[in-house]
Amino acid sequence: MKQWKIYGILVFVMFIWGFNLPAVKFLVSEVRPVTLSAFRILLASITVFAILATLRMVRKPTKQEWKFILLGALLNVVFHHYFLSIGLSMTTSSNAGLILGTGPVITAVLVSLIMRIYPSRLQWVGVILGLLGVSATVLAAGDGTSGLSYGDVFVFLSILSQVFSYLVISKAAKTLDPRLLTAYMFLIGSIVLFIISLVQEPGEIKAFFDVPPMFWVAFFGSGMVGTAVGHMLYNYSVGQAGPSKAAIFMNLNTLFTLVGSALFLGEVITSRHIFGLVLIVGGVILGSGAAEDMWRKHKLKKSLSESS
Repeated sequence: MKQWKIYGILVFVMFIWGFNLPAVKFLVSEVRPVTLSAFRILLASITVFAILATLRMVRKPTKQEWKFILLGALLNVVFHHYFLSIGLSMTTSSNAGLILGTGPVITAVLVSLIMRIYPSRLQWVGVILGLLGVSATVLAAGDGTSGLSYGDVFVFLSILSQVFSYLVISKAAKTLDPRLLTAYMFLIGSIVLFIISLVQEPGEIKAFFDVPPMFWVAFFGSGMVGTAVGHMLYNYSVGQAGPSKAAIFMNLNTLFTLVGSALFLGEVITSRHIFGLVLIVGGVILGSGAAEDMWRKHKLKKSLSESS
């Protein structure tokens, strides 16, 4: 698939994830986070398997592929969602947003160290611009950052585990379609999270019987679209573009979250948010390599016109 189509998919995924956050905020107000995550991810798994079954893409993984699936499920589903849900209950939203915004930087560094895939100087500029944009946007939404807390550590562990999972997905994509990998990871991860919820949140399943009708609209929308379609497309993009380039687009998640929160939660967008938006978009264009691609095409077109 052409690189520009992958970029389009990644922007669409960030749009889905950004609008998914207000829905998740509503859901966790009705059902405790670990129990909710277990059932939401199980729904996502069923959805992805159903989509892939219609495309005749479901198959039994090999023994080697099962290793990637198990490791990916632990990192991308269990550790990430567990640490994030615990961390958000112990720290401020500003701190959590800033820490999650370091994802592209952590990805670029780890990929450079482990996979020896080094971003260009222009891409590093994009990474830094994106981080500054996320910082400006998140700080505009809160009262600033507080001191480091245990919650901050948990949030950092959540993004770190997710970043490591992208390296696993990138490796697994050589033989196993990332969309099918996503389905298996969700299935195993939801089972593990359900077991954890039975220990940590005993009896919370009963809460599902007392939720309002709007809960189910948000639940199915979040599970089937925000989680299933979003992660399926993102993991596919990681396999196509690589973890570093795909991670750059995570900066856009902050932008779309702000828009979704303004529309559904009544939060106000300020001039600081606009400033952060400019930095984020600039960071994505530079960090993804899109600017370099456009420049190379411009030079090639210019040289062809001069030679003719």
